[in-house]
Amino acid sequence: MARRCDICGKGPRTGYNVSHSHVRTKRRWLPNLQTVRVMKGRTPVTMRVCTKCLKAGKVVRAV
Repeated sequence: MARRCDICGKGPRTGYNVSHSHVRTKRRWLPNLQTVRVMKGRTPVTMRVCTKCLKAGKVVRAV
């Protein structure tokens, strides 16, 4: 399963861990995804949504 927000499409970013001796190793920053029941039309659907979309009110949670 892809680690991608179903609303905005935010996914993992890549970069380096840099040690004190400046040895670089690859690493990933993952988005903070939450599994949420969302109203899509008139039916509740389970989606994986990032916390920025939740805070911005881009989704309506199912009751």
